[in-house]
Amino acid sequence: MAQLEEAPKVSVQDQLNTSWIRRALTGRRGRNLREYLTGYLFILPSILLIFTFGLFPVGFAFYVSVHKWKIKHGPFVGLNNYVSAIDTLAYLLFFAVSVGLVYLAIRSIRTIIHLSREHDDRPWIFIPLGLLQAGSILLFIKYVVILAPEILGIADKVRGLERSRELFMQLLGEALRAESVLPIFLQWLAIFILAWLTTIIVWRLSRNPRRNAYLSHFTVLFTTIAGSAITAWFTWSEMQTAIQEAIESGSEIGIGVQVVSISAGILLLILAWRLWQNAVGHASDRAFIWRGLAALFLIVAGWLLIGEVPAAIEAGDKDLWLGLKVTVFYSFGTVPFQLSISLVLAYLLFQNVRGKEAFRVVYFLPYVTPAVASAVVFNLIFGPRATSPINAILTFFGGEHQKWLMEPGGVFTILGKSIGLDVPSWAAGPSLALVVIIIYSIWTYVGYDTVIYLAGLGNISNEINEAAAIDGANRWQIFRHVTLPLLSPTTYFLSLIAVIGTFKAFNHIWVLRDQMALGTVDTFSVVIFDEFFTKTRFGHASAMAFVLFAIILGLTYVNNKVQGSRVFYG
Repeated sequence: MAQLEEAPKVSVQDQLNTSWIRRALTGRRGRNLREYLTGYLFILPSILLIFTFGLFPVGFAFYVSVHKWKIKHGPFVGLNNYVSAIDTLAYLLFFAVSVGLVYLAIRSIRTIIHLSREHDDRPWIFIPLGLLQAGSILLFIKYVVILAPEILGIADKVRGLERSRELFMQLLGEALRAESVLPIFLQWLAIFILAWLTTIIVWRLSRNPRRNAYLSHFTVLFTTIAGSAITAWFTWSEMQTAIQEAIESGSEIGIGVQVVSISAGILLLILAWRLWQNAVGHASDRAFIWRGLAALFLIVAGWLLIGEVPAAIEAGDKDLWLGLKVTVFYSFGTVPFQLSISLVLAYLLFQNVRGKEAFRVVYFLPYVTPAVASAVVFNLIFGPRATSPINAILTFFGGEHQKWLMEPGGVFTILGKSIGLDVPSWAAGPSLALVVIIIYSIWTYVGYDTVIYLAGLGNISNEINEAAAIDGANRWQIFRHVTLPLLSPTTYFLSLIAVIGTFKAFNHIWVLRDQMALGTVDTFSVVIFDEFFTKTRFGHASAMAFVLFAIILGLTYVNNKVQGSRVFYG
C-alpha cells in the first residue's frame, strides 16, 4: 500500500496572517472593502490613461508657456509669453482663473452645508482630512515643478558623452536626489502617508455613509482656495514687475488702468444681464421699463470701460488677433448654414421618400472621406486657372473667373466691385479663399449633422404630431411649434460641437491654405501650429494654446447659459 503524502506544514505566523486577511475580507466591512478594491482596479487603467495623455500634457504645456522655450528649455519668464500674445489681457485672464477657483470653492461650501442640513450631519471632522489631502496634492505639484528642470537638464549633461541606458539612469537618479528635489519629495511622501493613515482611522470610526462626498468636497475646497491665492499672488507680482520695468524704461504705464477698466466693464455687463433677466420675469410694466433702462445704461457704461480692449489688442500679437478674426468669420459662416441645411435634409429624409436610405448614405459619405484627400479635390475644383471646373462654370454663364483659394480680398468687396459698389474696408467680410474653406466645411459636416437630426426626429412620438394635426395645425405649424422645440436638445448638442470644432479646425485648412491668401485663411489653430513648428517658439505657442482654450471654455459657458436654458427635453 502506497504511503500517504505528508501534508505540508503551516507555520503559526502564516496561520495568523491568513486568519487576519480572511477576517478583513469577510463580513460587511470585508464586502465593502472588496467592492471598493474591485471598483478602483477597474478604473485604474482609465485613470492612468487620463493622467498620461490628458492631465500631464496640459500641465507640461502650461510649464512650457511660462518659460522662454525655443527648441530647448529656457529660463522662467512668468507671464511674458501671454503678455506678448494678448498684452494686458493676460493679467485679466489669470485673475479670472483665480476668481473661477473661488467660485468652485463657494460651490463646495454650499454643497457641504446643504448635505449637512439635509441629513443633520456633523461633517467638520473631515476638515483635517481635507486639509491633508489638499496639502498632499499641492506638495506633489510643487515637487513636479521643481523636478522638471532637473530632468530636462539631462539633455545638456549628455552632450559630448557616449549615450547609454546606464548613463541616463545615473543622471536620472542624480536628478531625483538633487538637493532642491529630495526634501520636497520627502515632505510630500510624509503628508501623503499621514493623509491616508488618518483617512483609514476616521473611516473605521465613522459610520457616515456620505463620508466620501464630504472628504472630496473639503479636498476640492481647500485645493481651490490655495490655487486661487497662488494664482492671484503670481498674477499680481507679475503685473507689479511689468509696472516696475515700465517705470525704469520710462515707457507709458497703462497696465493697471487697462486691467481695472476692463474688469469693471465686464462686471457691469454681468450686472446688466442679471438686471435684464429680472426685468423680463417681472409682472409690472413699470418695473420692466425701469429695469430695462437701467440694464441698457449698464451695458453702455460697461462697453465704454471695455474700450481699453482695442489698445490691448493693438499691443498684442498681430497674428493671434488676425487668427481669431478669421476663426470668428469661419465659425459664423459655417455653423448656421451647416445646421440649417442638415435640419432641412433630415426632415425631408425622415418622410416616406423613395430611396431615402441611399440618400442618407450619399450625404454621410463626405464625413467619412479622409479630410486630406477631399481637401485636395476641392483644391483642384477651386483652382485659380480659367480651366478649373468652377471657373469654367462661371465663364460659361458670363462671369469672370476668380483666384479663389489665392484671393485675399473680402467677399463683399469683390461682390461690390462686380456691381459697381464701393464697399468700405470694415465691411469687406471674410476673404474669398476663406469662403471656399467654409463651403468645404459645410459640405463635409452636413451629413454628420443630418444623421444626428434623424436620430432626434426618430425620438419624437407620432402621437404628438397627430394630436397637433387634429387641433388644426398645418405642417409648418407642427414643424415650428412641435418638432423644433423637441429637437432643441439635438440642436444644442450639434451647435456646441460645431462651434468648438470650428475653433479647433486644422487638417483641411492646412491643405487648402495658400500663401497668396496672405494669412486670411489662417485660423487660430493654424497660427498656433505655425508658431510651434515653423518659428519653434514653443513657450509662445503654448501660451497661445491656453488662450484658445480659455476662448473655447468661455464660448461653451455662454452657449450653455444662452441656448442651454432654452432646451426642451419633453
